[in-house]
Order: sequence, then structure tokens, then C-alpha cells
Amino acid sequence: QLQFVESGGGLVQPGGSLRLSCVVSGVSLERSIIAWFRQGPGKGREGIACIGSRSGDTDYADSVKGRFTISRDDANSSAFLQMNGLKPEDTGVYFCQVAPAIMTAQRLCQRPPASFRTWGQGTQVTVAS
Repeated sequence: QLQFVESGGGLVQPGGSLRLSCVVSGVSLERSIIAWFRQGPGKGREGIACIGSRSGDTDYADSVKGRFTISRDDANSSAFLQMNGLKPEDTGVYFCQVAPAIMTAQRLCQRPPASFRTWGQGTQVTVAS
């Protein structure tokens, strides 16, 4: 059974950093590509960072490019999102997601959230002074 456990969120001041973690169970991460989605207050869920199974295959939303870095640790079934230079508009609940490694990271980031059946609880990130 596919499960996600996201952690690492919290309250941080603008300009600060956070590192989110996601532990995935019920699927082989080595055969998967991974995404981080974000749902801001009153907004829909959107893919903001994705990483493929091949080295260098990453994709980022324009809003986070240059500030966020996605990484993966297949041996420990984990994914991470390093967030630097946080802004108030980064506030939201962050979720991770996986898909079979038959598409590029860019394609995964463009998939609508409704195409995924299973979600974790997410982790809340609040950026405020």
C-alpha cells in the first residue's frame, strides 16, 4: 500500500531555510520519479519540484527555481526538498508524490493533482515575520 510521510515544515522568517523530508513506502523508489506539490491558502495543489530517475533530470516551477533543490535517497526510500530564501508566498502545505519512471521530471510536474489517488498528510510551511 502506497504511503507518504512528509515532515520538516514549520514557521520560518522570510529569507530563512527549511529542509522537508518524505518517506515513501509501498513502492520501489528506484523505479519511480518523485515530485513535491504545494497547496497555498485558498489555492489548488501544484507541482513545484520534480526529480527523475536519471541524474540531472529535475524540473522546478518558476516560482521556486534557484531557491529550492529536490533530491532523493532511494536506499532509504526518501525524498527531500531544500528550501532557501523563503518568501511569504511559499506558505502552504507541502506534499510528495511518485509516479512510474516512464516520464520525465518535467512531465510529472505538469500532471494534475487529481491524477493521483493517494496523498500523505503533508507538512505545513509558514513564512512570516
